[in-house]
Amino acid sequence: MNISIVSIGKLKEKYLKHGIDEYLKRLTVHAKVEIIELADEKAPENLSGTEMEQVKNKEGERILAKLSEDTHVIALAIEGNMKSSEQLAKDLDKLATYGKSKVAFVIGGSLGLSEVVMKRANDTLSFSKMTFPHQLMRLILVEQIYRAFRINGGGPYHK
Repeated sequence: MNISIVSIGKLKEKYLKHGIDEYLKRLTVHAKVEIIELADEKAPENLSGTEMEQVKNKEGERILAKLSEDTHVIALAIEGNMKSSEQLAKDLDKLATYGKSKVAFVIGGSLGLSEVVMKRANDTLSFSKMTFPHQLMRLILVEQIYRAFRINGGGPYHK
């Protein structure tokens, strides 16, 4: 399985990079996982609704350019579907079983994802009703992907 994590913004925090690198290393025996970082748009605090949509649309164009037609897209969004770790594992297993070998998880910038990206998504995923920094979501997501493979493989990691 080829998994991409398409994310807006650069990851600067070393502690997050170290955590992500550890899970990426662990995942090499299960899947090819790559992280695609895309530039974010400048978004000052006092943007109008229209300006916010423009920022999300520009970021959305960058995201869509990285997604091929045969990629199964899962958009991370606060209003997305909440799933247990076991359900995510089942979903990934089902995708692999039915020939969907390209999966992309999409993490938007500080304003979220554009409507066009949400429409392109085959599924949505929410980790909580709480808001998390999108940089931290990368670490949480890659850990959950690793956990899913361990669940599917019957490994002792998931307890």
